[in-house]
Order: sequence, then C-alpha cells, then structure tokens
Amino acid sequence: MAQTIENKAIYRIRGTGSGWAFSPRDFLDLGGRATVDSALHRLEKRGEIRRVIRGIYDYPHFSKLLNQPLSPDIDQVATALARKFRWRIQPSGATALNYLGLSTQVPARAVYLSDGPDRVYQIGKTALAFEHTALKESGVKLKESGLIVQALKSLGQEQITPEIKVLTDTKTATGWVYSAIQQITQGELSG
Repeated sequence: MAQTIENKAIYRIRGTGSGWAFSPRDFLDLGGRATVDSALHRLEKRGEIRRVIRGIYDYPHFSKLLNQPLSPDIDQVATALARKFRWRIQPSGATALNYLGLSTQVPARAVYLSDGPDRVYQIGKTALAFEHTALKESGVKLKESGLIVQALKSLGQEQITPEIKVLTDTKTATGWVYSAIQQITQGELSG
C-alpha cells in the first residue's frame, strides 16, 4: 500500500523527536511544494504539528506537568530558518553563553550571526534576531566549537577564569575522557 506524503511527513517528523522545527523545504523530496504545503496544513489542523511563524512549524514538546505544549525551541526554529533560506548561522553573545550553561539568564532576544540578511522574528515572547556578518569563524565545523568561540568572545579575555575553562570543568570525567580533553587542549595551546 502506497504511503501518502502526509504519512511520510509525519513519520519523519516523529522520527526526529519532539521539539524539532522545520519548513516545507525539509519535505520537498516527498513531493511538490503545493502538495507538501497541503500535507503540513492538514497535520497542523489535526494538532499533530504547530505553526510557529509563517513557513516554520514544529513538533512541540508536551509538558505533562503543565498539561500543555511547551514554547518552541528557539535554536530549532533558528536552524529551520537557516535550512529554509540556506544561511550559515552561529549563536552569538548571550545566546551562546546561555546554550553552554555559562549564563543562567535566558535572553529575551536570541541573536544569531548569519551570512544572510538582518532579520528579526517574534517567537512567543522571544525575539529571534539574525545579524548579517562575514562569519570569520565559519571554518568551525562543529556547532559546539562555534558556541565556545562566540561565548568566549562575549565574555572577553579578561573574564576568562579557571571556573570557565574546560579542563577545570571536566576533572571528574572518566579517566580516558579527561586524558583526551587534556590532549586536545594541550595540542591547541602548543600548536
């Protein structure tokens, strides 16, 4: 029995797990744009997905404690927009600090550096801002490395203390893991 685009889409959405944000572009391998748009519209009407902003949906996390869906994951929405528009993005400043747990303050404005245009989207009570930049650190391959670079830049050189350094934070890691971290950081410092 042939599966409909709607069934294939919901299978993919559920497979990524709750919290995933996406655009119709993420499903164009399943069919034409109009067909994909219709399938996503039907899934939204049934309450299986949620429209976050125009052209972006998510598969919301559901809180049993609150008995309601949680707010959209801003990083997931930013990543979905980046895929949709084919931008390269990187969390900046307070956003990077928050994602790394170096700041407990949740910024009211999540800022991402982007090779796309300056744009601001309102996601619930949070402003999601993309600021155009050359992305000098765009050679960074891992998202986590980019987060570290942006967080350190946000803190400033004078604010880097032993409490922030990776070696201090990972001393209780399994022996071989801590040894690997030491090798990585020593290689970085000596090379």
